[in-house]
Amino acid sequence: MSEQQYVVLVPVKPPAIGKSRLVGLDPDVRRELAEAFAQDAVVACLEASLVGAVLVVTDDAHFSRALTALGAAAIPDGVSDDLNGSLRQAAAEAGRRWPGLVPVAMCADLPALRSADLDATLARVDPSRPWFVPDADGVGTTLYVAALDEFDPRFGPGSREEHLDTGARQLTGVPASVRQDVDNLADLRAASALGLGRRTAALAADLV
Repeated sequence: MSEQQYVVLVPVKPPAIGKSRLVGLDPDVRRELAEAFAQDAVVACLEASLVGAVLVVTDDAHFSRALTALGAAAIPDGVSDDLNGSLRQAAAEAGRRWPGLVPVAMCADLPALRSADLDATLARVDPSRPWFVPDADGVGTTLYVAALDEFDPRFGPGSREEHLDTGARQLTGVPASVRQDVDNLADLRAASALGLGRRTAALAADLV
């Protein structure tokens, strides 16, 4: 088995307000999909050989319990309405809990993520400097890796350019399951073509 080197930080909006761009769906269906996306992504991380721990960042206490039941640890958002500030605080907390592991920030809406693909991606990273993986559209970011003393994620609109501007290196040739985040129904269809995680697949069967 490969040596565990990373702790994955997964920020999760409360599912009741997440995935607002999945238009045309009943609010309860959107909430269930948001939960399933995060659960499938967390399970894939937990099953990856190079991942030693998963730390979820969410203010939804009920969903936090569901994710910790899968094997993740969870903490509340550290900085209100500041995703990157919360991720920096989460990285500091991860450094306290798992001092030998390098922090990886990963978006929660990767329902097709495969643990083998995550391992293959992380195996190519040199954590001595920051790296990131652009999303399938080539505009955003799905994964950001940096040593704790250099950990400075810039998730948000146009985050690919933001990360490049900080000097972070873009990792190319990454498996599609690591890049295919889901913001809308077209994204969900693309993720479905890759193979959805068990929870998302059960919900999305009639939607794609």
